[in-house]
Amino acid sequence: MKATIADVEAAPTTSSSIVITDKVKLAGLALLAVALIAVFMLIQAQGMWEFVLPRRAVKILAMVLAGASIAASTVIFQSVTNNRILTPSIIGVDSLYVLIQTAIVFFLGSMHPIVLSPSLNFLVAVGVMILFSLIMHRLFFTELKSNIYVLLLMGIIFGTLFQSLSSFLSVLIDPNEFLVVQRRMFASFNQVKTELLTLSYAAAAATALYLSRYARFLDVLALGKEHAINLGVDHHRVVRGLLVSVFILISISTALVGPITFLGLIVANVAYEMLSTYRRLPLIGAAILVSIVALVGGQLIVERVFSFSTTLSVIINFIGGIYFLYLLLKERSA
Repeated sequence: MKATIADVEAAPTTSSSIVITDKVKLAGLALLAVALIAVFMLIQAQGMWEFVLPRRAVKILAMVLAGASIAASTVIFQSVTNNRILTPSIIGVDSLYVLIQTAIVFFLGSMHPIVLSPSLNFLVAVGVMILFSLIMHRLFFTELKSNIYVLLLMGIIFGTLFQSLSSFLSVLIDPNEFLVVQRRMFASFNQVKTELLTLSYAAAAATALYLSRYARFLDVLALGKEHAINLGVDHHRVVRGLLVSVFILISISTALVGPITFLGLIVANVAYEMLSTYRRLPLIGAAILVSIVALVGGQLIVERVFSFSTTLSVIINFIGGIYFLYLLLKERSA
């Protein structure tokens, strides 16, 4: 009996030490993110503060929003699907964004107001991507009977279709106008406009407020559908709300900076490996911090090491592709 009581009394100490360890890791990530942001803002400024700081601040704000949206969406999506190698990009939103930009230039021309106006282009792209996501969501909760695997299969099929259509239009398009499309095929933080940041932050804040209604169910959903239902969760309603939030956040980040396919996969799994907890809110926080570190650090490398000879999305997708193969082999050997 004494041994049992001692074990029970020792249990909170062990749990407390784990929480403290995770807090230290989160604090370290936060400090690293702040340090990288400070370096990015101040490096080689050479006293031209009025010119340099506003331009770099826009980039930083875009990185923070895109990184936070992608990281949070990925952890939530993986909690719903109960799979650590899936990302929201699998439903084809990235491919749809490229198709939208290609189709606009192909049918309307590079001098059309939708192409020339960043705000109008942003609203059109976000609107079409959210509409597509809601159609997929509608199919998921009616025709597909909430079968998440059929939804993912349809997403892969639509993504492949969108890529094929984009390639077909790119072959037919005028070479000079294709340069306009090519700039939008890869994520870039150098062309973000201030008005787009205002729209994006307002939409992301509204989505986060809506998402907060369902955040407390994430830990239970990660146990699986059957366990969540047995524990009293309205699985249909909660998953519907979470998926709508995920689709909106991914659409906003993609329309703002362009597609970054593998970023969510990398930062979510790094967060899983770093923290010892299974609670989703700390994992989302860690994934957001890792995402900011990756984007800011990667942009520093692109600007200071490669001198803009490549793009950040190319580096992230290259590393992400290798990491994705590693996760597949790891899951297979487990």
